Amino acid sequence: MDFKLSEEQEILRETIRDFAKNEIAPVAAEMDAEAKFPRDIVMKLGELGFMGMMVPGEYGGSELDCVAYTIALEEISKACASTGVTVSVQNSLVCQPLLDHGSEDQKQKYLAPLASGKHLGAFSLTEPEAGSDVANVQTTAVLDGDHYVVNGTKIFVTTGGDADTILLFVSTDRAKKSKGMSALILEKDTPGFSLGKKEDKMGMRASNTYELVLENARIPKENLLGQEGEGIKIGLKALDGGRVGIAAQAVGIAQAALEASVEYSKQRKQFGKAICEFQSIQWMLADMATETDAARLLVWHAADLKDRGLRYTKEAAMAKLFASETAMRTAIKAVQILGGYGYMKDYPVERNFRDAKLTEIYEGTSEIQRLVIAASLLR
Repeated sequence: MDFKLSEEQEILRETIRDFAKNEIAPVAAEMDAEAKFPRDIVMKLGELGFMGMMVPGEYGGSELDCVAYTIALEEISKACASTGVTVSVQNSLVCQPLLDHGSEDQKQKYLAPLASGKHLGAFSLTEPEAGSDVANVQTTAVLDGDHYVVNGTKIFVTTGGDADTILLFVSTDRAKKSKGMSALILEKDTPGFSLGKKEDKMGMRASNTYELVLENARIPKENLLGQEGEGIKIGLKALDGGRVGIAAQAVGIAQAALEASVEYSKQRKQFGKAICEFQSIQWMLADMATETDAARLLVWHAADLKDRGLRYTKEAAMAKLFASETAMRTAIKAVQILGGYGYMKDYPVERNFRDAKLTEIYEGTSEIQRLVIAASLLR
């Protein structure tokens, strides 16, 4: 296996690294403190082609491979994980399902403006009674003439407050349980649709997370994605790709914590010398670097399988599990290395610590990833 990046991938990494360093990193702490969604930055990323990276050019995308996508997502997340998750949702959970399952009319109407960054998207599956149990969707959609009448409440919707287009998972036949789940394309100005509570989160604070309320919302029949009853298949396939994206995000967080720790350890002096000269600090840095590199290789492996059209469900779960737990362990060590300063908001490792935790939860908890991996081994 050749681990050397292509010339195109190297150029992409330098491009997005410069953008993240100059445009995102300087305002990341402020956006976090104010829980301010970076709409202007996201629009710039769209103009640069980072909101539809794996979408063909005919639909406004950049036609990049999945490995390139993870490289870009790592660099964005290293500067600001909130911006990273916005990019991940747009690419993995909205553009990809539309590309894979949308009709030509749906691709022209919805995918093209999403891939070009002119519109923002959201993925709405989770409900109060449907978290890890994704099949237990209670939101109903009843066909009435040329429209579905939708009633229910969705929670924890990333970018829900700013999305123009939302992939909404509903039950079109409750008697069939998971086989009765379907996916609909919801437009933000649909009558009967409204925003509920905006969540006040511990981390990823610059990524807005909303409750969605649907009260007799009427969604045109032609906005059905795929066929009735295919919602569970569409959702789980999207989550495979989403886990690769979140794993890349976690690697970015871990890398940021590592770099901050190395820099601080060279400058901080105790007992007459820089703390990086103490073996205890060196061992912590060595573990952080080793695990971060290992996580990155797992992410690239899963992305490479996807690029080659091979099954990657297990590998995506492995990458997401290991990378997210690596991000958490690395952030904890970073706070410890910085000591009291690591606990202060003046230093980015405090934000890395808060952001890292969510990577172990969304797109399937670590426990769910272990179930997915075990199921792949035992079938």
